[in-house]
Amino acid sequence: MSEFSLSHHFLIAMPHMDDPFFARAVVYLCEHSERGAMGMVINRPSDMTMATLYRQIGLTLDQPQFADLPVYYGGPVQSDRGFVLHEPIGNWQSTLTVTDDVAMTTSKDILTDTGKGQGPERFIVTLGYAGWEAGQLEHELSHNGWLTVPADMRIAFDLPPEDRYDAAMKLLGFDPLALFGQAGHA
Repeated sequence: MSEFSLSHHFLIAMPHMDDPFFARAVVYLCEHSERGAMGMVINRPSDMTMATLYRQIGLTLDQPQFADLPVYYGGPVQSDRGFVLHEPIGNWQSTLTVTDDVAMTTSKDILTDTGKGQGPERFIVTLGYAGWEAGQLEHELSHNGWLTVPADMRIAFDLPPEDRYDAAMKLLGFDPLALFGQAGHA
């Protein structure tokens, strides 16, 4: 019997969600199992740029095209720690392989290589991640907190952050404004 997993899916906050951490959030789920889930909010740029991050952690950024890229708010868990969602997988320490092409890395070596132009082709750097204990995400899903859809990494890597929520919603194939937050009873 195979285990139900939403790894490599987008969690899309329902339009009625008012939690300030997750209102209009798109979360890329890196891992989902019976032990819980972890992902990264991919549409919340922080005020920090890559240039600022590199200065703060004492790394050299020799790639000027990355200097003004935003560092994203990945979620409320370990918000002082960096996470890199990237393609291709590469050969960095502390990497969680999500698919044959997508991985999440937490080790500093990926940032060192990226600063030298030897990093992944496409990436998002976040501070923090979104995490759920065993059964917590399933509970939120059963109470209409989130929509799920298989991830399209073009949304994560190629679109501006302000367009990612609507683009993820369009993957569902229906108008999200038609959604209601509670199920009806007959």
